[in-house]
Amino acid sequence: MRYLVTGEQMKEIDRYTIETIGIPSMVLMERAAMAVAREAEALVKKTDGIWAVCGTGNNGADGIAAARMLALKGYCVTIIVVGNLDRGTREFHIQKTIAGNLNLPVVEWQSFILEKPEGLGQAGADLAAFSPCDLIIDGVFGVGLTRNVEGEYREVLEAMRSMSGARVVAVDMPSGIHSTTGQIMGTALKADVTVTFGWEKLGSVLYPGREYCGRVVTEDIGFPSVSLKKAHPCAWTYGKEDLAGIPPRPPYSNKGTFGKVLLAAGCRGMSGAAYLAALGAYRAGAGLVKILTAEENRTILQQLLPEAILTTYNLEELAGAGEEECSRLWERRMEKECGWADVIVLGPGLGQEPYVKNLVKGVLTSAYVPIVVDADGLNTIAANPGLRQYYTENIVITPHLGEMARLTGKTVAEIQRDVAGTAADYSRRHGIVCVLKDAATVTADRDGQCYVNTSGNSCMAKAGSGDVLAGIVAGLLAQGMEPFQGASMGVLLHGLAGDQYRESHGSGGMLARELAEEVGRLMP
Repeated sequence: MRYLVTGEQMKEIDRYTIETIGIPSMVLMERAAMAVAREAEALVKKTDGIWAVCGTGNNGADGIAAARMLALKGYCVTIIVVGNLDRGTREFHIQKTIAGNLNLPVVEWQSFILEKPEGLGQAGADLAAFSPCDLIIDGVFGVGLTRNVEGEYREVLEAMRSMSGARVVAVDMPSGIHSTTGQIMGTALKADVTVTFGWEKLGSVLYPGREYCGRVVTEDIGFPSVSLKKAHPCAWTYGKEDLAGIPPRPPYSNKGTFGKVLLAAGCRGMSGAAYLAALGAYRAGAGLVKILTAEENRTILQQLLPEAILTTYNLEELAGAGEEECSRLWERRMEKECGWADVIVLGPGLGQEPYVKNLVKGVLTSAYVPIVVDADGLNTIAANPGLRQYYTENIVITPHLGEMARLTGKTVAEIQRDVAGTAADYSRRHGIVCVLKDAATVTADRDGQCYVNTSGNSCMAKAGSGDVLAGIVAGLLAQGMEPFQGASMGVLLHGLAGDQYRESHGSGGMLARELAEEVGRLMP
């Protein structure tokens, strides 16, 4: 497990370490600068030109210190300062003075942009006076950026962006990326390598920030663990090694030992969703899966997955029943079916016919076990908000961005601006677990805990992938994992399966059922 901190939390870690623990800020800064210089050195030759583009805060001070270390090793370095010197931090002025005492070239940006040479866009530099640039040390902003980049700062970042061929090493975070949400704050400079300090930043694993960070190097510069505890981190991510957290399978066991999953899935013509969710549950270790589906799906599901139990309903009979009678029929039916299950998956491929509301209500009111609500289960709740009164702490919802927009009334664009915050807010307000599916899926618990997934890739963007995930989560819950833990581990497992497929088969051709097969190979 790796902790992820917000920009505010990192500021608190820094403050506590310096002011309460007593570790001097310059000690931390020198260690940070050494890490930046080391990564920069790996990307350049002695004949290459390096520009350290630095703001007047402590992030800029880190950049100046890294530039000094490279210059002392014989590299050709120019330090370019952006911003108001009068507002510079104490550490910035110390590092600038040291650079001056060593006769290193330090110039303010406004003095630097004398004319527009070819290749630098609208804001150019007088390259006749300075060495060419093969690598940029980006020390303009750090984790503290909270508003859109404007004015001189925007000019600087866009000039750096226009320099084709120059590689970029970012100090702590790429300038222009929000360290908490990962959003582009007007404009941003994409890094080849980001050297971050202490702990990874939440914005470096959420998109688009993850794409802008390039390769992330997390450097221990001396922050004690007590400083992290004082900041109360609530977000983290898992790696492959964390699959060890899946419960071991005892040798003396039977199918009942590993749980019974009921799938309410698949309307007429949507047997695939039911099949994929059931396959995901079995591959994740469930002992027994029963599919509650339309009678029309019986034959194909028996052929696709003979290991599953089938129980069906007749749509023609339901169509002839009145609203009250239909409601009573589903209530009685779901009391019986839910009583059998250890976990329920509600929604894949259910459709939006009138009877589905009663089916969903029947599950929500009858079940006393964890329920994974996906797809049309979520769409039904969004269309009938009164169903939310039946939410309990055993509920796990798995919406994609469009489904979350329907549940919350927000636009997809609004959700994308703060994926983690949206998931956390919904979980907290309704007392449930929310798995908000995106390129970096976020799992939020009702108490504010947040898991951000860093496994997976674009080959998983295929029809049926979400059905498999719902089944995986149910399979883990059936084996006794708690809802938040099982949902987080299921998302990790789902992504790792996609990564494993890409490694062996390439990026484009994966089918959802193949994703489920990879899950089976990964299970400990």
